[in-house]
Amino acid sequence: MLLFSACSVYNNTSVKNYPVDTPFVFDNKIVLDGSHLSGDENAQMNLDLPNYWSDSANANRFRRYMFLYRINNPPKFDTSNITKSKKYMKGYLQTKGYFQPIITDTFYFDSTSFPGQDRTFIQVNINPNKPTIIDSVHYNLPDSSILKVIEQKTKMPNIVVGKTHFSNAPVSNELDRIIKLYRNNGYYRLQKQDLIAVVDTNDITLLKMTIDPFEQAMLLAQSASSRKNYLKASVDFTKRMSIDSLKYESSKEAFVKYKIGRVYIFPETSVTDIPDTVMKHGRDFDSIFRTRNRMINIYSNEQKFKPRPILEHLFTHPGDIYSDSMYLKTINNISNIGAWQSVDSRAITIQDSTLDLFYFLVPNIKQSMSYDFEVSRNTGDYITSSFGSNFLGLAVNVTHKNRNTWHRAIQSSTSLRNGVELNLANSNGYSSILQTIQSSITQSYVFPKFITPFRIRDRTSDGIKSVLNVTGSYQDRRDYFKLKSIVANWGYEWRSKNITWQYRPLNIELYSLDTLTYLYQALVNSPYIRNAFNTGAVVSQQLNMAIAYSDKNHPQNANYVSVGFEESGTLLGRFKPLKGNIYQYVKLQAEYRKQVNFHKTQLAFRAMAGVAFNYNGDGKFGGTLPFYKQFFGGGPNSMRAWGLRQIGLGSSLLSDTSSTFRDRYGDMQMEVNAEYRYPIFVVGSMKVKGAMFVDAGNVWDVRTNTSNPQGVFNINNLGHDIAIGVGTGLRLDFDYFLIRLDLGIKVKDPARDENGGWMDFSKFSWRNKEYTIINPITNQQVYRNNYALQLGIGLPF
Repeated sequence: MLLFSACSVYNNTSVKNYPVDTPFVFDNKIVLDGSHLSGDENAQMNLDLPNYWSDSANANRFRRYMFLYRINNPPKFDTSNITKSKKYMKGYLQTKGYFQPIITDTFYFDSTSFPGQDRTFIQVNINPNKPTIIDSVHYNLPDSSILKVIEQKTKMPNIVVGKTHFSNAPVSNELDRIIKLYRNNGYYRLQKQDLIAVVDTNDITLLKMTIDPFEQAMLLAQSASSRKNYLKASVDFTKRMSIDSLKYESSKEAFVKYKIGRVYIFPETSVTDIPDTVMKHGRDFDSIFRTRNRMINIYSNEQKFKPRPILEHLFTHPGDIYSDSMYLKTINNISNIGAWQSVDSRAITIQDSTLDLFYFLVPNIKQSMSYDFEVSRNTGDYITSSFGSNFLGLAVNVTHKNRNTWHRAIQSSTSLRNGVELNLANSNGYSSILQTIQSSITQSYVFPKFITPFRIRDRTSDGIKSVLNVTGSYQDRRDYFKLKSIVANWGYEWRSKNITWQYRPLNIELYSLDTLTYLYQALVNSPYIRNAFNTGAVVSQQLNMAIAYSDKNHPQNANYVSVGFEESGTLLGRFKPLKGNIYQYVKLQAEYRKQVNFHKTQLAFRAMAGVAFNYNGDGKFGGTLPFYKQFFGGGPNSMRAWGLRQIGLGSSLLSDTSSTFRDRYGDMQMEVNAEYRYPIFVVGSMKVKGAMFVDAGNVWDVRTNTSNPQGVFNINNLGHDIAIGVGTGLRLDFDYFLIRLDLGIKVKDPARDENGGWMDFSKFSWRNKEYTIINPITNQQVYRNNYALQLGIGLPF
């Protein structure tokens, strides 16, 4: 299909409102000679250069429907517009360090293929030629202590001598780095325009004085040899000198180091208040809090906020050398607490080298209520997933938020959820429409600091929080079970640069299950279910880390890495009275996601792996994890050719041939996904997009199980156990949310006996009839599908 699309763009493109019997631009193409480019440079230039066509030389073709294209109002052909485009492209190449490109053009007309249309085809050939390399870097700047930091090679990521191409970007980035270092060390008034980069592209080796003709010939030969590979540039960063006396004095002030004087904070600033006016009327406030040295002052009228939370997030203290990073850190941390909707600031010079800082905090709405109504359709639950259930779920969520609890900027949230599940089709033999009642209440407190037995002074992290959560829930699954649970945890959250951390030293989960008639029958008929409903107590600690970053050479590409660890029962499990009543396990999982963005399309990758091990082999809580801690695959965000919890374990068939319970949970999971996303057409404000994807992975147990040996992970059987699904999808993108419909086909199913699990497309069938199931209630056959249709909200990864 892609080949057909590429070969038929010419014939599949319609033109609207074209000039009759006048040459117009129909196609414009760039041919890039990549002999002097690396693979990444070649790909990036091929992506960027088409953006530098002049509008009057650009056909501006867009996709209408799948393989159909259109050009609206094509521009008249004019050779001057080609010249203009070549000028733009040359400017782009110079920003990349290629100052001597060779750019030529050709064009031809087609006035016979489509009567009345004089189509013009333009081609620009580009040879970037040799790049100019930064051969040396020098710094002629004041303050020797800062200069030492600047000159450290490990601290100079923007320019690598002998490798970095000379262009505006690396030089400008290095100037930004120098400014940042100075401003973080007290130079408050220093701006980028106060520095200059002096560039010399002459070959300085030829300036060496010598009377030896052989040595002179050697220098000439060395210079000519180096020019065959690249041209050289020497960059010298120094102060900008100005003849204008006013600018000269301003330049002198830029290199003055400042200290922080007094700090003034106004935590009850109104949205309509003008900061400059508030600064002049400090005496009009009813309450003024001052520290002992009277250097920090907090002004208020209604005393809505206690001073301590504000002081704990103040990183610019009187007497400190001024630092841009600490100044911005104060603003960002106070903003992230949630008690204030915005933070404004001013810095005033009161002496030659002293700054007074003013912060204006606009309070957020203290209390609010929100309501959510949910509707969902469930085609399977723990017991009746093979019966073709048709359940309709209805739920109402009510949440109350207090953003300034106890006047200490503590965030309090109380959520109440009530829902029911209705059996519309009476598919499991019941006469009752009401199937399930669910209720839960959650109370959480977010404290804007570390609350620990010992004091932590952290001036490097952002978004510091201590979090307390308590949730109680009740679920009544009519005639099956009643499940009651209490989950409570205490933990900390913080961010260090682009790394987000979450640590919960205490997580307690208590579950109680009352077995009713139909679940009891299922347990008797299928002992495998007992593991899934083996509820108990979990006393664990959890650590999660997430990193988000962009590619250095391709900043439009996004990367995300997350690692999570959990352990339960390490300490408490050593006590005999508790050993048989709590789970003892370790669980580790990791995920990597990458998005490669092109002009209009995107490649997305995901890889994840997880393993858990219950190291207590005895008793009720030994051997396996509770089902709510185990791994599962399938569904709209995992192996999309399989239904939710319908893949695995390994190549086992126990769940596939079960008539009462087909959900799968395992102690180990591996999965890899890839997806190509592309636009199709636009309807009003809705963007219709498509995707092609491939998923591979499975779920296993890690302990030997004599009753289900094919479900245990074995490296020797990995090739046989891996499941593979491919498919295509449709996305309706409304900008603020996205609806997704994916169709996945099981290309390789470990539970398929024929052909080693691989699908024989010459005998393609939507159903796998190797194993059929008799529904004990309806007495009808139930087949295993070779496909799955997934409905999701948002992107899968």
